[in-house]
Amino acid sequence: MPKPMPAAKKRAVRGSRTGRPIMALLDLLGRRWTLRILWELRDGPLTSRALRAACDEASPTVLQARLSELRQADLVELVSAGGYRLTAMGQELREDLLPLHRFAERWSKR
Repeated sequence: MPKPMPAAKKRAVRGSRTGRPIMALLDLLGRRWTLRILWELRDGPLTSRALRAACDEASPTVLQARLSELRQADLVELVSAGGYRLTAMGQELREDLLPLHRFAERWSKR
C-alpha cells in the first residue's frame, strides 16, 4: 500500500494565520499590479517593455517582483522570445475570473 502524500506545509499569509489555499491565492492576487499583469497577459505573451506600458508604466522593480512571484506560483512563465505568458494554470485562473469580469461590467452600468 503506498504511503499517503504529506500535506502541503501551510504558511501564514497576509490576513490568515492558517495559510489555507484560498487565503494564499487571495494574498497573491491582492498584491499591487498582480491582477493587472494577469489581465494584460490574457490574450498572449508580452515582453517586459510591452507589459510595463500596458500597466500604465508601473515601476520596473515592482513589475519584476510581481512577475517573479507569479512565476513561482506557476501562473506566468518566461518565453524564449523574452516575454511572459500565462501558464496552463494561469489560463485556468483567467477562465475562472471571467465571470467576475462579466459581473463587473454589469455592475459598472448600474
